[in-house]
Amino acid sequence: MTVKQFSIEYDAINSKNTFTTGDTINGRIVVEVSKQTTIQSLIFIAQGKARVCWHEHYGQDHHHVYWSDETYYDIKQHILRQARQDGTEVISKGRHVFPFSFRIPDRKIPSSFKTSIGKIVHKLKAELKQSLKLTKKAKAHFTFVSQADMNIPGLLEPQYGCKDKAIKVFGSGSVSVDVRTKKMGYMQGEALHLSIEIRNHSTRSVKPKIILYEKRSFFAQGHRKLQTNEIHKEKIEAIASSSDETVTKVLTVPTHLPPSILSCSIIKLEYRLKIYLDIKCASNPEIKLPIVVLPEDSGLTPAVFGVEALRNPNQLTWSNTPQEEASQPVYPPTYYGTHALYPSVTETDSSKTAL
Repeated sequence: MTVKQFSIEYDAINSKNTFTTGDTINGRIVVEVSKQTTIQSLIFIAQGKARVCWHEHYGQDHHHVYWSDETYYDIKQHILRQARQDGTEVISKGRHVFPFSFRIPDRKIPSSFKTSIGKIVHKLKAELKQSLKLTKKAKAHFTFVSQADMNIPGLLEPQYGCKDKAIKVFGSGSVSVDVRTKKMGYMQGEALHLSIEIRNHSTRSVKPKIILYEKRSFFAQGHRKLQTNEIHKEKIEAIASSSDETVTKVLTVPTHLPPSILSCSIIKLEYRLKIYLDIKCASNPEIKLPIVVLPEDSGLTPAVFGVEALRNPNQLTWSNTPQEEASQPVYPPTYYGTHALYPSVTETDSSKTAL
């Protein structure tokens, strides 16, 4: 086997090994050969893509696959190409290191995300082409975290919801609930202040409950696949009949929550805060308020954003020191090609499929 090793690696730029818009990724392609070898080309590729795919069964005989793709960038750099008149390049026996440098495009790009139905991946690839041989490929994924979008309408405005309900079964009277939050947007690890005003003018007791949940929507071919998942649930002491009470709660947005994904037309990750009154043998009045989770490392200062709960100091430490290379020739890369620009993709009208 002539090519003993073919791999691609990159350097971390922070302790979390994450990247964001405008960051430059430096790395290297490693090629080790057992003898002098002729190659046609060595190509570096950087890609950011989203893909959704799911199956639906309609009865016993009907089956349909829904899928869709979206590309944010697809950039190629030719490290070695047409070095000689015959369009080939000869490399000597041993280990060779070819450096590359890639700048993430400065535009709206969604964060890395992965589920069984849809994923948003950011990766670096290398391709080594030789005459009459299969193309050798190597890849490395990196974690991309989008910048906080401060242009979302209502992001820093107070949120409010109210609901009234008449009690007609096993009791009489009415109950009402008013819910307020200070804003809609919260950074990972930030405190969420919640005020719940309950007026129980009925003969029944009611039990307030709070649920923070995520809503995942996947879109393809005019259809939508919806998933919901509870993140936090909390019960509040029952409110007796003929009484009023205002409850104040402080919830901490978990630091591990992925940021909201709102800029991808085929995958959306949203969060909701649901507050409802649990009334036995009756439909429960409920209020849902949208919550936007912003990345912790968004460059926003507490003075600008009003951060009240703070960052977790217990972070993993990643080494950003390049691996020491053997004493082999290092070829400076020659860059060709153009950044592939893709226009914004608008969200397609979709109908909810049966879950």
